[in-house]
Formats: sequence, structure tokens, C-alpha cells
Amino acid sequence: MFQKITLKNGLRVISVPQKNAQSLTVLVLVGTGSKYETKETNGISHFLEHMYFKGTKKRPTYLEVAETLDKVGGIYNAFTGEDYTGYFAKVDALRLDLALDWVSDIFLNSKIPSSEIKKEKGVIIEEINMRQDHPSVFVQSLWTKLLYGDQPAGWDIAGTKESVSNISRQQLLDYMKNQYVAKNTVICVAGKVQTPQLIKKIKRHFSKIRTLKSINKPKVIEQQSRPQCLLKERKTDQAHLCLGVRAFNLFHPEKYVQEVLAIILGGMMSSRLFVQVREKLGMAYYISATVAADPDTGFLVTQAGIDNSKVELGISAILREYKKISQEKVSQNELKKAKDYIKGKTSLLLEPSDARALFFASQELLEGEILTPEEIFHKIDKISPSDILKVARTIFQPSKLNLALIGPSKNTVRLQEILNKF
Repeated sequence: MFQKITLKNGLRVISVPQKNAQSLTVLVLVGTGSKYETKETNGISHFLEHMYFKGTKKRPTYLEVAETLDKVGGIYNAFTGEDYTGYFAKVDALRLDLALDWVSDIFLNSKIPSSEIKKEKGVIIEEINMRQDHPSVFVQSLWTKLLYGDQPAGWDIAGTKESVSNISRQQLLDYMKNQYVAKNTVICVAGKVQTPQLIKKIKRHFSKIRTLKSINKPKVIEQQSRPQCLLKERKTDQAHLCLGVRAFNLFHPEKYVQEVLAIILGGMMSSRLFVQVREKLGMAYYISATVAADPDTGFLVTQAGIDNSKVELGISAILREYKKISQEKVSQNELKKAKDYIKGKTSLLLEPSDARALFFASQELLEGEILTPEEIFHKIDKISPSDILKVARTIFQPSKLNLALIGPSKNTVRLQEILNKF
């Protein structure tokens, strides 16, 4: 299924061959993101990711970087999260050498040109503006701010307009030097690939990677003793909300149980919240429940867009489902449906080589252990109705409840009262 090799310099290489694949993806994943930043440098991980496309010694301009893969119909991009930053190229399987050359070039040889930094600040500020103009997106930032406050876990990944404007080229270079190092990096190639040949090529392309020790992130502080509410008043046609609870992190033994729990609540069109809030009550067009399990944080949250005149009713309806699932066992049929949904959806999502590369690389980087989909499915199959009930009772506590909302409502006191009655 996959093969992992750790090179002498600490660089981890994962090969994931796929039978009958016609493409392959080269992904470089670095263990650094917004949780590793300071107040002064908030947004620097994301900023640096942008700058890696601005030119290298071999490809001096943005256009030359972009045209390299555009000329062969390649798919390429980068992404920044709280705990990692990734760069990838997806190409026809015959173009492995080109993909390796391109990814290693931007990863190791980006010039971070001064002439591009000021312009890119403007681009990122417009990205921040775009997110804030979309309440269904912006409410997610309010949610993490509510949970974690003024610490890296509660800051926006893109930073603020002020922090981005003040980041210097030297700060970008220092951050890159300290974080983009061998032991903090995983390279995964998934698709039509032969492992022995691949390892030799990766050794050659990434021989110049730095071998310093990376900087650790600060410990996340979680303090909550009662329900919390954060409202952002804005003239909108519907209220956008995130309503959920603190839950288990990536290393908790019950993480798969809470994933199944979220699917039962709001992961499918036949899930409880979708049926109750959208189909029966007609209050929302979109509503879903999801789980986020990171190395040091975790939560289960329902996100929805609800008619402004029915916000209180919508919140109460969601809370009723939280209460119900923490008091009554789910049926075997409902549990089986959720399990089969996860297995089927995962199999579909992991067909593309880029998704498969991230699946394996992120496990290695964040957990230090890789489970195949089949091994994960085996763990999910063991989950019982009693397990679901136990986890629901543990996480659906008033002291863990949080509500973030964007809309015209000003009545924080009333919404707080609804949460306090849970």
C-alpha cells in the first residue's frame, strides 16, 4: 500500500503506488503553520507560501514558475493550515522528473524577491477582505477566535491586515530557515510510481535541504467554565452561525467515535440535523456538523445559515439534537449507515493521487504513524451505540458549548440564555 523511508538527514519520504493510475502527485509537507507564529508575525506561514511562487534561481519570474507546469497541463498549488504548509504538483505519470524538479526548485531555491513582497501584501489583504465579505466563511474565523482567544490557535491563518503589512523580508527568510528543514518535512509521491527509482531521484533533488532543528509551537491554552457566545453584527439576509463544543484532539482514543457522531448528527443529507432543521422546519438551506481533530485541539461544530427571524428557534433545534444524542443510544441501523457512509466517501475521496498524497503525508507529519484506509475502517467498524452515547455525554456539556454568529442580531443576552439552558 505504501512505503516510508527516512533519509540520513531526517527527511521522510513516502511512496504510495496506485494500480492503474495515469497521474502522480509530488507533495512536500512542512510541519509549520499559523499555530507556530507570534502576534507580530501572524500570517507569515501563509505569506511565505505565496512568495514561493514568485521566482527561483532557475525560474526567475512568476511567469516562468507557472508556465513550467501549465505547458504540460499540470495541476499545482500550495496551502497553509494551523499545523502544516504544503506544496504539490500533479502531472501525467510520465512527467515525474519535471514534477520533482519543479517542487524541489520552489521549495529550496525561492528567491523571495523584495520587489514582489509589497505587491503580495496587497494580494493577501484582498484575500482577507474576500473572506470577511463572505459571512459563511468569516464565521469560521469567529468560531476559532471564540474558542481560543488571543493565542495562535485563535488567530486567522492569513493574519490581519496590520500584521501582514508589517512583515519584512528578513522575517520571511528567518522563518523559512528555521522551519523548512529536513526533520520537519515529509515528501509523499502518490500515483503511478516505482519506489526504488523514486528514492534515488528525491535524494538528488532534495540534497540541499537544511538540517537545522525547527522551532516548536506554543502550548494551546483552553479555559472555559460556562457557555460562550460571540456575535458579529452585520446586515445580512440570513444569520450564519457555528454552534458546537470542545472535543477530542488527534491523539485521543475516541477520535473515530466523535467522527462517526458528527456524521450521524450532520454529515449526510439524511443526518439528524439536516432532516430536522432543513427538511422538517425549513429554517436553513445549508447545515452540517463536522469534527476538527488537530494534534493539540479538537471540536465538533454545526454550521448553518438560518433565517434571521428564526435564529433562536434554529439554535434551540440544534441543541435539542445534541441533547437527544447524549441521552439516547443510536440504533444499529443508523450507526451502520454512518459507518458505511464514512467508508464509501473516504474511498471516493482518495481516488485522486493528490488526495492520497495528503492523506498519507499528513498522518506521518502530525501523528508519526500511518494507518491505511482499511486499518481506519477496522477501527470504525468496532464502534458501538454505547461508544457514541459515552462520547456524546462527555462532549455535550454546557461548560464546553460555544456559539459564534454573524447577522443583524444584537441580542447577545438572549442567545446566552438559550445556551445556559442546555
